[in-house]
Amino acid sequence: MRTIIFVWAVLLFTNVHAQETIKKFEFKKGEVLDILVLSTVENYKELFENYKKTAFPIAFEYTYQPQPGFRIEKLTLGNNKADNFIFGKWSNKEKREGFISNIAKRLPDFHQQRRGLFTYFGLAYYEMSKDIKFSINIKKYNVVTSFWQRDSKSLEAFYKNWHKLVIASGGRFILQLEDATSPLGYVYDPDILCIVEWETAADFETFEKRNPLSKYTSLKDVHQFTID
Repeated sequence: MRTIIFVWAVLLFTNVHAQETIKKFEFKKGEVLDILVLSTVENYKELFENYKKTAFPIAFEYTYQPQPGFRIEKLTLGNNKADNFIFGKWSNKEKREGFISNIAKRLPDFHQQRRGLFTYFGLAYYEMSKDIKFSINIKKYNVVTSFWQRDSKSLEAFYKNWHKLVIASGGRFILQLEDATSPLGYVYDPDILCIVEWETAADFETFEKRNPLSKYTSLKDVHQFTID
């Protein structure tokens, strides 16, 4: 399972990105950024070949652009044991949602294929309100955290404070996303998702011990993991 993300990258013709130390991303205002959190079945190769041949050409028609992906190295909080963390890009929200609305008409067994191939498939997508660029250095210690709020006011106060603590402790925010949209059947819709870069695992672990997320009653749920 740990090698799945690299196989995925090869099949999406992004094998060059998979070998780079620094993976770069760029999204223009109005484009859509996908976050996919995945686990695959053991016999994924043959199933994925068919999925690639049948589903991907339709996705490309709707402007889908594969992006570099990562394996989930370690689950640090939560019980979602997904193996892969992948980005995607679409030219706009209309195209992204057009694919969701029409794929089953074009490919009637699409959802059946996904159920057979993935033991878990969570999807959140975000329409960019401005141009963004970010990069992820896989030589650093990168932590992805998704927050679900108990209520909006308490989450805002918590996150503002937690954000300051992370920066003061040496963490660097790579990406922050809010207002996720998830299609029916693939829901992964955190109120806030962020990626924080730490110099070392020890730096993150020290911060985590001093500021455990489990102590914050304003949080309804958290899913946190490291990527490489």
